[in-house]
Amino acid sequence: MRSLYRDEYLPLSADDPLGDEDLAEEAFARALLAGVHEQRAEIDRIIDQRARGWGLDRLPVVDRNILRLALYELLYTATPPEVVINEAVELAKTYGTEHAPAVINGILDRVWKERHGDAQVG
Repeated sequence: MRSLYRDEYLPLSADDPLGDEDLAEEAFARALLAGVHEQRAEIDRIIDQRARGWGLDRLPVVDRNILRLALYELLYTATPPEVVINEAVELAKTYGTEHAPAVINGILDRVWKERHGDAQVG
């Protein structure tokens, strides 16, 4: 998450350290960061269409990047949707704006249901 935030202002190169001391965590973080970069146009389109009344450019930078990370995991990895949504909401509670948890939960839940019918999440 910290890396996505930094990347908003100072793009990261593949060699920049991410700050993880554990090699497995570093590899996982790099894979997520690369995935978000690779799918960013599609992820941003999804956010822009569903952030009612806000749009991508009006979302606070932290909230926007929590959504980017969570949408990448939700749509492009095998991480269970309830885990992705829960972790994103927890990040939003800790680092996001006052309304971020509800907005992020709503967008992620809506995207998941759109992609997988009305499958129950949680």
